[in-house]
Amino acid sequence: MTATPAAPAIEAVGLSRRFGEVQAVDGVDLRIAKGAVFGLLGPDGAGKSTLIRMLATVLRPDHGDAHLEGFSVRRASGRVTPLIGYMSQRFSLYPDLTVAENIDFFAKLRGVPKDVRRPRMLQLLEGMGLAEFVDRQAGRLSGGMKQKLFLASTLMHEPDVLLLDEPTTGVDPVSRREFWRILAGLHRQGTTVLVATPYMDEAERCTEVAFLEGGRIRHQGSPAQIKALVPGRLFEVQADDPRAALAALQGLPGLLSVHLYGDVVRVLLETDDPQVVSAALTQAGHRADVRAAMVDMETAFAFLAELRPAS
Repeated sequence: MTATPAAPAIEAVGLSRRFGEVQAVDGVDLRIAKGAVFGLLGPDGAGKSTLIRMLATVLRPDHGDAHLEGFSVRRASGRVTPLIGYMSQRFSLYPDLTVAENIDFFAKLRGVPKDVRRPRMLQLLEGMGLAEFVDRQAGRLSGGMKQKLFLASTLMHEPDVLLLDEPTTGVDPVSRREFWRILAGLHRQGTTVLVATPYMDEAERCTEVAFLEGGRIRHQGSPAQIKALVPGRLFEVQADDPRAALAALQGLPGLLSVHLYGDVVRVLLETDDPQVVSAALTQAGHRADVRAAMVDMETAFAFLAELRPAS
């Protein structure tokens, strides 16, 4: 007897939203398993924030519907909101209130019982490394600490699903790693996380990712499946003048993609012979070191973003 597939934590069918002449989200179908860490990727204006806001019941869809833990965002938004934690792009806590006052205020709004608030707050702050800052005003926290405070406030009612809209944008690398350590702990506890991120190293940490462009999901799968979509062989070039080397490689026979990644030129070729790259650079008068490299999410994103979207 075949086992019945488990119901998803999030399921969207034909979800759409327009703002004037702009179709921000265009018929998105999405299915996210319970306990997944699902990354939403895409360029600015791709529709990531609009999609998350519809799932969070902040925006009403024009067409289609989505169900979170079985409840419709259109017909049962009041049943959805107690089950979710939503972090918008903008820090929305009160800068003049202390860490404890902010958490207590939002816990009250979420209906967390009074006798539960204090011990739960202390447990969360301890786990996030904020316990010693409980009496500090939120406005005096660093960017990374503000985001951890925002997350602690979001977790006070113990949501089943977290909807995070680029929560680490502008946060220093150390704080980003700490934030993702916390998310990994929530993942182990079974919390479902949908996170929009501009950082490809964060995408690598997800169980599944989707590329959103023009309001549509263009590619979806595990990080390994997404990287497998990239054809050819990747080479990294260390050159005396990276930008000039980049220009010299444009038009190279068999070239699939070429872009600058910091001071390194990444070249995606149909061939696996690095001499093709070396010869082109030598002919152009550049000294360079060429070596084969593994495709990562940064390369996959750059390559897939260059593809012509399917109609």
